[in-house]
Amino acid sequence: MAKQTAGRDALGDFAPQFAALNDDVLFGQVWARENELPLRDRSLITCSALMAQGLFPQLKAHMKMAKQNGVTQTEMVALITQLAFYTGWPKAWSAFDLAKQVYGGNAND
Repeated sequence: MAKQTAGRDALGDFAPQFAALNDDVLFGQVWARENELPLRDRSLITCSALMAQGLFPQLKAHMKMAKQNGVTQTEMVALITQLAFYTGWPKAWSAFDLAKQVYGGNAND
């Protein structure tokens, strides 16, 4: 996994401790433990949690990461469809809009 700098890029001067925790602990340590849980699976779990909470700006960023980590469009559509019944129909509509942006809206992977 590439070194994460999003925290420092966005908040480094304003909230340096939070930025360091984001980049060094969350992504540098937790996400880096690929032998315990592959990045693809971490992405599916993270996208599920973000959709459940309705955190759509973060969801879009993690959908992009999920795509890079091998989650296909078909899998993302299945994830959103499954979660629609547990998190709410409106959240699914919002998540599908993001997925179309990230995956290009094509019917194929």
